[in-house]
Amino acid sequence: MSATLGALINVLEPSWTVRVYERLDAVAQESSNPWNNAGTGHAALCELNYTPEKADGSIDITKAVKINEQFEMSREFWNHLLTTGALPQPATFLSRTPHMTFVRGAENVDYLRRRFETLRKHPLFGELEFSDDPAVVAEWAPLLIAERDGDEPVAATRATSGTDVDFGALTEQLVDHLVANGTQLFLEHEVKNLRRTKDGRWRLTVKDRSWNAPKRRSTVEARFVFVGAGGGALPLLQKAGIPEAKGYGGFPISGEFLRTDDPQLVAQHHAKVYGKADVGSPPMSVPHLDTRVVDGKSYLMFGPYAGFSPKYLKKGKYLGLFTSLRAHNLGSMVGAGLKNLDLTQYLVGQLLASPETKFTALQGFMPTAHPKDWETITAGQRVQVIKRDKDGKGVLEFGTEVIAAADGSIAGLLGASPGASTAVPAMIDVLERCFPQRFATWRPQLATMIPSLGQVPMAPEELQSLAGDADLDAVTSR
Repeated sequence: MSATLGALINVLEPSWTVRVYERLDAVAQESSNPWNNAGTGHAALCELNYTPEKADGSIDITKAVKINEQFEMSREFWNHLLTTGALPQPATFLSRTPHMTFVRGAENVDYLRRRFETLRKHPLFGELEFSDDPAVVAEWAPLLIAERDGDEPVAATRATSGTDVDFGALTEQLVDHLVANGTQLFLEHEVKNLRRTKDGRWRLTVKDRSWNAPKRRSTVEARFVFVGAGGGALPLLQKAGIPEAKGYGGFPISGEFLRTDDPQLVAQHHAKVYGKADVGSPPMSVPHLDTRVVDGKSYLMFGPYAGFSPKYLKKGKYLGLFTSLRAHNLGSMVGAGLKNLDLTQYLVGQLLASPETKFTALQGFMPTAHPKDWETITAGQRVQVIKRDKDGKGVLEFGTEVIAAADGSIAGLLGASPGASTAVPAMIDVLERCFPQRFATWRPQLATMIPSLGQVPMAPEELQSLAGDADLDAVTSR
């Protein structure tokens, strides 16, 4: 998010002085790291939690359409950066990977068919394919069907234009571009406090975490601050003391994935396959068997298995959750907890589950899976947003949310999925809310870089003509 905002500002206001502070010794080591997230490139092509079933049996595709449009905006901006040379070739961070949904059981097959029939009527999902024929599904993804009980009803949808995105590599490339164009990057520097000055600026207290730092703490003043610290954003917004952050809390959820680089297995599966979440599980815990491409090498990854840690960052402090508690958000936290007892039950079940039980979940996708071929890796921390609802009670939010001060001098982003996939529209929202007087003059330039801004996203053939280069096809074609 921070790298994306920096890239936008660099184009719109190249004379502005921009500094990036990163507490670790390299960028993109928390949520943006490729092994800390699913790298799906969320376009709602395969994620069932974006298409809930209504009480009357109809399928609500509102959220799916919105997320697809938002991801299209991100791809258009990446395409602009590629065509101007700000980013290297797309293959360094993005690969074409079909997006599939796979379900078992007659009831789920019926739901998937109705979802497919509803989605394909919308032009953004016109390419979606459906099949309840095991032979066809086996052609799409052989490992899903091999040695499966033939009496069990199964079905799948497929969108061949899906993507796998290495958001870690993309973030590194964006930051490299910023530094090459004058942005100052401070690694191993942690913002410890923020205070508003009398003239309306922000004074940041920064700690140098490097072992040989000549001076441990320093201060810097800024007209505008964006807090893009992942799970660490909420504590910093609280320290800023802006009223807009009052009532907000965060519930951290950790997780694990199973991973393999066995060439024989990797060669038999080229897709991101999402299933249906267990009752009470958060959307970010929807099981999926994914092709991942990291540093040019292909892997398979399955998960996530939910866990709990009070840390707000994977490389953060264990007291993160407790130090974020305030009088103004305690009611929200308790209220959200009482409303989500099924989530608590799910997390406890995941924590108590044996390795054998967890591996059974993979075998539900891939009957031939064997433990010897897979290793366990720890995923990144996700902090689910908790805020007050209209009645003043706590509610758990699934998604991303921008918090901005009324005067536009500071903003931050909270939440998890779809996260990085919608970074561009999220950061355009930050620009519009924090710089309303300037935004009108920026809009024409933004529309040149992101043609679908404020409009219906372009058709695939229009995006193709924008690229002007076959190498950009993976970025611009649905």
